[in-house]
Amino acid sequence: MTEMFKNLIAGEWASAGNASRNINPSNTNDVVGEYAQGSVEQMNDAIAAAKAAFPAWSRSGPQERYEILKKASDEILARKEELGRLLSREEGKTLAEGIGEAGRAGQIFAFFAGECLRLSGEAIPSVRPGVGVEITREPVGIIGMITPWNFPIAIPAWKIAPALAFGNCVVIKPADLVPGSAWALVDIIQRAGLPKGVLNLVMGRGSVVGQALLQHKDVHAISFTGSVSTGRKVAEACIASSPMKKVQLEMGGKNPLVVLDDADLKIAVEAAVTGAYFSTGQRCTASSRLIVQAGIHDRFVEACIERLKGVVVDDALKSGTHIGPVVDQSQLDQDLKYIQIAKDEGGKLAWGGEVLKRETPGFYLQPALFTETTNAMRISREEVFGPVANVIRAKDYEEALALANDTEFGLSAGICTTSLKHATHFKRNSEAGMVMVNLATAGVDYHVPFGGRKGSSYGPREQGAYAKEMYTTVKTAYTLA
Repeated sequence: MTEMFKNLIAGEWASAGNASRNINPSNTNDVVGEYAQGSVEQMNDAIAAAKAAFPAWSRSGPQERYEILKKASDEILARKEELGRLLSREEGKTLAEGIGEAGRAGQIFAFFAGECLRLSGEAIPSVRPGVGVEITREPVGIIGMITPWNFPIAIPAWKIAPALAFGNCVVIKPADLVPGSAWALVDIIQRAGLPKGVLNLVMGRGSVVGQALLQHKDVHAISFTGSVSTGRKVAEACIASSPMKKVQLEMGGKNPLVVLDDADLKIAVEAAVTGAYFSTGQRCTASSRLIVQAGIHDRFVEACIERLKGVVVDDALKSGTHIGPVVDQSQLDQDLKYIQIAKDEGGKLAWGGEVLKRETPGFYLQPALFTETTNAMRISREEVFGPVANVIRAKDYEEALALANDTEFGLSAGICTTSLKHATHFKRNSEAGMVMVNLATAGVDYHVPFGGRKGSSYGPREQGAYAKEMYTTVKTAYTLA
């Protein structure tokens, strides 16, 4: 019998009238579980529970919050193999990637457990004699969170952990496609000793429970990760609401990896292949545009194809798999659509792009590499979000930098070079929130800020000490001595 997973509201597991089946993309005959499809009424109840819990939780001591987050971290890390297997089963990452992501979630909670004890303020003299000034940070209030399917435990972790550490209450709506990892994470946090109502989970359709979360007057802030089109709607809803909501958006990317003539070819190829194709290319930081200087172009393309020939696409849980399936049929259709668009625009399919058959029915796609493309083509302008990358030829560093910056996105960018001059110039002049030198554009640490520029991000950064900019508000208090 398929297990039924409920929503968490006011510390209790609540059934819903409907449920959705969580399907394994490596084996569509495998049902991970049935997950509650919440209603507007359940979302309203969850927000009411968070509101009721906020006065006490916002004034709880840092030691209490530390102990809860540290206990959650300990359990996540102790169960990372189990959680990683669940993640890979429902999302399609390889087992190694799934376990790594689960481990990262545990590390995030450990970091923010420490942040509970590190929050500080300032006491400074006023310009007026006899007046003192205190500058402190307070929790924002009720935080609504809408998380994506591509990092189903890490992204909920890096939103929930700082929100709780700084004394906020949370209502989270995970991606409807992969609710299992978020459910398991919330279960762990709740059992770590969190008071009832501080953390609430409402699964279901974004058009139903997500919209209710955005429109509710008692929600003070929204943290969203997803597509640009949805992100714009989230921002509009937050500004239009009364009172207005604080908003944080992490959206798409069309990330460039520049490869100069003086690059170490082996390093460049590894950065390109792992950045563009691993995690099935389903990362907002994936290096989908490979901007290669003319002198190394042909050798780079040839070496990339040789590297791709050795990449194994198969069941995410199978030993020896390098790349798992695409997450579902809809995403596979989108990937294939863009492969055809690239062909129609004149791009040359140098490798891959074929739907693959394996022992179990799944959404398997051979990594696709296009050459003879320009930065004006749709394949260079629009986010595919799959194992598809294109090579753009550049005559010199200056043209490569211009091409890299010629995009509406600005999340991550990379350069492969042995020139300190060019690496230094690129770090300063790349119009991206994160810059990598001789590394893949995908792959970031949990203790430093994450976010981009232009159409990729809006609002405060996520992760690390910078998370306090989203989850706290600054208060200035004056006292006459």
